[in-house]
Amino acid sequence: MHSNYLAARRISVWVWLPTLISWAVLPRLALAQASPFLTGATALQSNILAWLTPIAVILVMVLGAMAMANRISWAWCIGAILGIAIAFGAPQIVAWVRGMFGV
Repeated sequence: MHSNYLAARRISVWVWLPTLISWAVLPRLALAQASPFLTGATALQSNILAWLTPIAVILVMVLGAMAMANRISWAWCIGAILGIAIAFGAPQIVAWVRGMFGV
C-alpha cells in the first residue's frame, strides 16, 4: 500500500512540476488571452456598420426626395442626421466618454 502511494506521488510530481515551471518561465504564453467580449463586440460593431452604410445612403436619398416634394417635417430630417452621426461616430463617442471619466 505504501509503495503505491509513493509511486502515485512521483507521477503527480512529474506531471505538475513541468506545468508549474512552464507557467513561471513563460508567463506571456500562460496569460496571452484576449478578451472574448471585446473581440465579439468589435465584430458586432463592424457588421452593424457594414449593414448600416447602404441603409444610411438610401435613407438620405429618400429624405432628400421627400424634402424636395415638401412632404416631410424637418424634425425627421434632423433626427435622421443625428441618428446617422451617432451610429457612425459611436467609437469616437465611447472613447470621449471613457476619457471624461478616466476609464
